[in-house]
Amino acid sequence: MLTHLSIRDVVLIEALDLTLHPGFTALTGETGAGKSILLDSLGLAMGERANAGLVRSGAEEARVTVCFEAPPHHTVYDQLEEQGIPADKGEPLVLRRVISREGRSRAWVNDQPVGLTLLRKVAATLIEIQGQHEQMGLADATTHRGLLDAYGIKPALLKKVAQAFTHWQDLRQTLANAEQALEDAAREEEWLRHTVDELSTLAPQPGEESLLAQQRHSLQQAERRGEAVAAALSELTPRDRRSTGPAAALRAASRALLRLVPSTPADNTTPDGDVLATRTTEALSALENAENALAEAESLLSRLMADTEANPRELEETEERLFTLRTVARKHNVLVDELAALLAQLSARLHALENGATELESLRAATQEARLAYEATARELTAARTHAAKKMEQAVTAELKPIKLEKARFLAELQTLPAEQWSRHGMEQVTFLIAANPGQPPGPIAKVASGGELSRLMLALKLVLAGQSGIGTLIFDEIDAGVGGATAAAIGERLHRLALNVQVLAVTHSPQVAASADAHLRIGKQTRNGQTATHATLLAQTERKEEIARMLAGDTITDAARAAAASLLEPEK
Repeated sequence: MLTHLSIRDVVLIEALDLTLHPGFTALTGETGAGKSILLDSLGLAMGERANAGLVRSGAEEARVTVCFEAPPHHTVYDQLEEQGIPADKGEPLVLRRVISREGRSRAWVNDQPVGLTLLRKVAATLIEIQGQHEQMGLADATTHRGLLDAYGIKPALLKKVAQAFTHWQDLRQTLANAEQALEDAAREEEWLRHTVDELSTLAPQPGEESLLAQQRHSLQQAERRGEAVAAALSELTPRDRRSTGPAAALRAASRALLRLVPSTPADNTTPDGDVLATRTTEALSALENAENALAEAESLLSRLMADTEANPRELEETEERLFTLRTVARKHNVLVDELAALLAQLSARLHALENGATELESLRAATQEARLAYEATARELTAARTHAAKKMEQAVTAELKPIKLEKARFLAELQTLPAEQWSRHGMEQVTFLIAANPGQPPGPIAKVASGGELSRLMLALKLVLAGQSGIGTLIFDEIDAGVGGATAAAIGERLHRLALNVQVLAVTHSPQVAASADAHLRIGKQTRNGQTATHATLLAQTERKEEIARMLAGDTITDAARAAAASLLEPEK
């Protein structure tokens, strides 16, 4: 409900702060007092179009702030959460709009700047205005199906239809995807078979590229080590017979020195001979040691050669495998490690092509079965809506006669939709129609009825649908236009009854309507220092009687008018 309204510098309103309460509040005042400005200000806070002409003369900007209270389960909290606007459930919601003298507009929800589109969406869930020239809410045909469902359809049936539709649509999408995949595969069947054969023969494995690269590196290292050992060994044992290796050189050196060894002991009788013999023996021993060391080195190198012997064929096969994998990967524009997944994907497409006809038939049968299930459930919903529509028509009709619409005929029409427009909400569109006079064909309620008739019709509908829309505040602008007496009293009684479920504000010129209210605001204007300003006063009981007497008698209030005002207030008070 609307709890507070603050207006600054809007046309004739300099500063106005209102605290509003549950129930039915009447707004009265002389013509031109500013009641319409009050509604215009509310419209600004609801996101309606604005212009610089609304800014009070001499002011820089016009400001309107409204405060609402909504129950924790209200849909407005979901809207705000989707937009990232903080709002504690159960806490007041504040909508604010500022219009500059240049006509620029700014808006806030809970002190968060928002666009006008969001402001309108938020306001539309909280408050609704029914006026002489513009109606919202029930005049919007897109809301009629939801209102009829809220009035007379079990939620379980609505959920059942929605689930059946979702299941059918999921299968339809799956079928469409399968048909498209089969069509695509059929166009490239020859390429597909060739590629699957090529990849199957290649049989790539995830991680194989890295493994082969490591193996290739190891084999190349082994080959280089083998070449180094072979080179070292060849230096010790040259294969060219014309070349002498170190072993032959050592043996030749030993043979040459042996010629220095004396053949008889007598040859070593001189001191020089003893020295020569000793040194020769030492040299021969060194040559012998070198020859033995050379033989050992040759043996070690031979064993090392055997241990590091490379396998050129294995290296060749490894490189060939690696290069083939990389070539095929480039061909298909994927990484080598993705070849296995590509093979699986293409194999699945080929399998689908080979087995697609059978699978499609099964999927088509399942989709058709789901459609029939949806149609059966939707027809059940249609029957329930037809019954609810008749019940609603009777309930609304019962409310029309007392408010001078006894000749009007209200219809809740169910229009069957073509199959392509079926939805999770069923197979029909619901439209509220009105025939204002006998013999007149029914038409959309916003176009057939006149302003006053439309407002009263909206009242009847609101009474029947009380509490179904989730809107907590309803405002009626001169709903009593063109009626009086018993009809006005009936309108007042219905506004009071409607206010048992929602907050109701009514701008009225009818004393009967005003007397039915729970609270009474008088709108007036004062002139001070040459400036005219609109004000609003919450009337006490004695002040209400005086205001209603004024409405009955005009400028000159008589005792008879006061007595009549008292009689109007007595039944309710």
